[in-house]
Amino acid sequence: MPRLLIAASGTGGHIYPALSLADSLSNSWEIEWLGVPNRLEVELVPEKFNLIKLKVGGLQGNIFRKIYDFCKLLCASIQVSILLRQKKINVIFTTGGYISAPSIIGAKMAGIPILLHESNAIPGKVTRLLGRFCDHVALGIPSTSEYLPKCRTSFVGTPVRSEFFVEQSLPSWAPQGEGVLIVIMGGSQGALKMNEMVRNILPWLIEQGCRVVHLTGKNDCSYRNLDKYKNHPNLVVRQFSDEIPALLQNADLAISRAGAGAISELMVTKTPSILIPFPHSTDQHQELNAAYMAKFGGAIIVNQHDPEKTILKNIISNLIDSKSLIQMKLNMNNNGYLNSENRIFEILNSIS
Repeated sequence: MPRLLIAASGTGGHIYPALSLADSLSNSWEIEWLGVPNRLEVELVPEKFNLIKLKVGGLQGNIFRKIYDFCKLLCASIQVSILLRQKKINVIFTTGGYISAPSIIGAKMAGIPILLHESNAIPGKVTRLLGRFCDHVALGIPSTSEYLPKCRTSFVGTPVRSEFFVEQSLPSWAPQGEGVLIVIMGGSQGALKMNEMVRNILPWLIEQGCRVVHLTGKNDCSYRNLDKYKNHPNLVVRQFSDEIPALLQNADLAISRAGAGAISELMVTKTPSILIPFPHSTDQHQELNAAYMAKFGGAIIVNQHDPEKTILKNIISNLIDSKSLIQMKLNMNNNGYLNSENRIFEILNSIS
């Protein structure tokens, strides 16, 4: 079988698309995984993929620290080059982040073809700097190609787990019934300011008969001043859930940050959404991610604001009263978010 090295590390946005691809190829490719010690991949990458850990970081701090980190990057690149030869790797797939830089440089040293996947509307630093040295750059959002004029690019969408394509019923622990089901999610680390905005309108949502699942993230599970609703049958508060596909398939509305992973999952499940971009995301890429989904008419963008303001409440009220949620779902019937893995597979075959 052909041998593939996946270099994906750090955040769920880098790791989950790579995992989705790896699962789809595991029966026809031998896969090695390159990551960084003490990062999320140590928890997420299954044992069926051999996880190789490489110490590497970004170029940060003062000039002396950057020189030191640059020397470490070169050493890591040489290690990758040697690893590729030892493992007889045919092609590399990487998703950006710290691990991508030594992987791309090492692959060039070894003469191994590289496919880089960029999921955000604005490409990350590694993609902007090193994308031109890759054989192909696969895009999660078509307009990203405007920022990569020297790269060979194709729009493929962003891979999501196979569970998102299998029809599932609402988890038994989620609120049952007839009210509008709202799923709120801020990502694996949570979203403190967004959570505050939601908590402020929770009593109103419950009074309106809505069913609410709030995934707060592990860094924010505070529900002070809401003891009255703590055990309400229409409210479930959890730090996280591994049943996101089932929740989104059955949700009438999602309230979410606008990371590339969340956008992909919402597009695949055709879930109407209110997107609250993280205002401090690098190059404000979440705002452009959100704009891409809003272009289809499947999302409304709400800027992060003081929780005491009524903006979020008013928008939800208008969506429920006007029956707009049904139309928003229909608006997402024509998008290119299906079969991402097949498109990537075709590129891998063409360059390897």
